[in-house]
Amino acid sequence: MVSACLWRDSVENRSRSYDISPQTVRNYVEEQGIEVADRLLQEVQEVAREVLKGVEEVDVSVDWTGVKYWGERVEGLGSGDKGYQWNYATATTDYNGKTVILAFTRYNGMSKDEVVKILVEQVLSLGFKIGIIALDAGFYTVEVIKFLSQFRYIVGVPVGDVKVYEEYDGPYTTASKRTDQVSFRLIVHGREVTRRRSHVEYFARATNLDLPKDKVLRLYDRIRNPIETSYREVKGFLPFTCSRSWVFRLLVFVLATFLYSLFLFLKGEVKRTDFKLLLHLLFIDEIQNKFLSRLIKSIEPLFIYFDLFLRG
Repeated sequence: MVSACLWRDSVENRSRSYDISPQTVRNYVEEQGIEVADRLLQEVQEVAREVLKGVEEVDVSVDWTGVKYWGERVEGLGSGDKGYQWNYATATTDYNGKTVILAFTRYNGMSKDEVVKILVEQVLSLGFKIGIIALDAGFYTVEVIKFLSQFRYIVGVPVGDVKVYEEYDGPYTTASKRTDQVSFRLIVHGREVTRRRSHVEYFARATNLDLPKDKVLRLYDRIRNPIETSYREVKGFLPFTCSRSWVFRLLVFVLATFLYSLFLFLKGEVKRTDFKLLLHLLFIDEIQNKFLSRLIKSIEPLFIYFDLFLRG
């Protein structure tokens, strides 16, 4: 599985190259996948602590991404434009040009506010204070806004939900029929779009910040934009697989997230291809012996190696 991540190959193809049956790999994952994923996520958070050593307060971005597949439906998955997809959500912060993953959870089968609460709790458990938290419009609900009211927040809002199609900056109260209402500062701004024909497209933000409109919009973009890049880089380590097991899919995504987090140590120093080659050389024994757990145990000397590399 590690080899498949490093070379963007299918898990099934790489297992055969090591004379291992793909079914043997699947059986291992079904038996130990959850435990290994949990341990890998703990290591991802250790990477975050190491990168953010000495930092007390972080601005947090929360978003989700989907990994699509085509074929027979798997119960409990979210629907995509085509086929179905496994959904995952993360909380990240940008530090010195590095998008650091602080928290992770599966998204399928949970409400938006449940996902946000899980991620925020993970961030706080690391000992960080949250400066400003920014969320994509896909997380906008009354429940989410209520939960975020204890923090300084900026949340994207679907313009169709608030039905304000002009420049606006002022108070707004929701009109949901299913839950109690919530009030917040609503900012609506327009941007000219030239696709096919030129027109103004409006975007909305909910916030409790007492700052000038332009500064709120810039803050939202500064906090939110890096997370999209992090998803592209994580998926750069994501292997292919024909398995539709949620445990299997979870483990390969978490493994890709773990490798991306390690890449943060050398980002800007070496290219991704060189980083992958370095890992392949460092962990070739673990790959050949099929002991993924040994990969995790090797993380401490790897940190020391990276630290010496950067200082040297």
